[in-house]
Amino acid sequence: MSRRVVVITGFMGAGKTTVGRALADILGAPFVDLDDAVRELEGRGPRELIDEEGEEYFREAETRALSHVLEKGEARVVATGGGAWTLARNRSLVAEHGCLSVWLDAPFELCLRRIDREGDRDSRPFARDTERAASLYEERLAAYRQADLRVTVAPEAGAEELAAEVVAALDGA
Repeated sequence: MSRRVVVITGFMGAGKTTVGRALADILGAPFVDLDDAVRELEGRGPRELIDEEGEEYFREAETRALSHVLEKGEARVVATGGGAWTLARNRSLVAEHGCLSVWLDAPFELCLRRIDREGDRDSRPFARDTERAASLYEERLAAYRQADLRVTVAPEAGAEELAAEVVAALDGA
C-alpha cells in the first residue's frame, strides 16, 4: 500500500462505515469512524454536539478529531462524517498527511433508503428533513469530487466488492 491512511468520504448512508470496516479487514489496518473519534475527544457524539452547541462547533470538533487521528501516523482506514470533507481545512489535512481520499458516490435515493432502513433518520440531524438532505447532497458534490478516488456505489454492490475496488486502486498507486 503506497499510502498509509485511506480516508473515506461521501454522503450519509453511502456506506462509509461499512465499506471502511471491510477495507480495514482486507488491509489488516485499524478502522476509525470519525464520529467515534469526535465522541472520544468531546465526550458527546455528533447529534448531541449539533443539537447542543450548533453545527459550527461540531465541525470544529470534527477537524480536531481528524487531525488527532492523522497525526498518529499509523496506517489506518478512516470514515469521515458526510460533511467533514466539505471543509477545505479537512481536505488539506488529508492531503498534507499523504492519505488516499476515497469518495463513495451513492445516489441520493439510495442513501435515503439506507438511512430509513436503519431506522435512524432522527439520530442524524441533517437527515430529518428530506428536502434539506437533498439540498445538502447537491451542495456537497463539488467537494466530494475533489477526492483522489471515486467509487460508484450501486444498490446491489456489497461492501467487500467496493473495498476491493479501493484495494485495486491502492495496488496501482
